[in-house]
Amino acid sequence: MGKEHKVKKKHADGTKQDTVELSLAADAVKETEVSTGDAGAAELDKARQEAAENYDKYLRLAAEFENYKKRAQRERTDLLNYGTESLIRDILPTLDGLERAVDHSEKSGDFTTFVEGLKLIHGNLLAALKKNGVEHITAQGETFDPHYHEAMMTVETGQYPSNTVVDEYEKGYLLNGRLLRPSKVSVAKTLQNTEDNETDET
Repeated sequence: MGKEHKVKKKHADGTKQDTVELSLAADAVKETEVSTGDAGAAELDKARQEAAENYDKYLRLAAEFENYKKRAQRERTDLLNYGTESLIRDILPTLDGLERAVDHSEKSGDFTTFVEGLKLIHGNLLAALKKNGVEHITAQGETFDPHYHEAMMTVETGQYPSNTVVDEYEKGYLLNGRLLRPSKVSVAKTLQNTEDNETDET
C-alpha cells in the first residue's frame, strides 16, 4: 500500500514537472512570435516608407518631364518663328542702303552713281550672308563636281580641258558646309579635230 502511494507520488511529481516545462516552452514560443511579429511589422513599415518615397520621386520626375516637353515645344516654336532673326537683322542695313540708292538715283538721275551704289550693296549683302554661314561655290574653271555643280549643257572648246566648268549661269551656295543650291553651269567636252570629223563623214 505504501509502495503504491510512493509510485503515485512520483508520478504526480513527474507530471507537475512536465507541465512546468511545457509552460516554459510555450512562453518561449510566445516571446519568439512577439519578436518575429515586431520584426515583420518593422520591415513592412520600412517597405511602405520606401514605396511612398519612390512614388514621390516618380511624381517629381513625371512633372519634370512634362515641363521639359512644354519647354522643348516652346523652343521649337520659337526656332520656327524666329530662327532667321539674326540673318534678317544683318540684312536690314543692306535693305536701307538699297532704298537710299534708289531714292538718290531718282533725284539725281546719275546712273553711274546708282551702279556703284548697287555694287556696294551687293558686297554688303554677301558679307551678311557669309556672317551667317552662307558661302559661294567656286565653279568657273573648276573640275565639274556633280555634288556641287548642275550641268545645263556641254560645250566643245579648246580653252578648257574636258569636264571643266566653262560658264556659270546661276551661282551655287553652301550653308555651313552643306549644299544649299548647286551652281548651274556649262561643262567643256573634248573638241573633235577636223580629221576625226572627215573620217566620220566618210
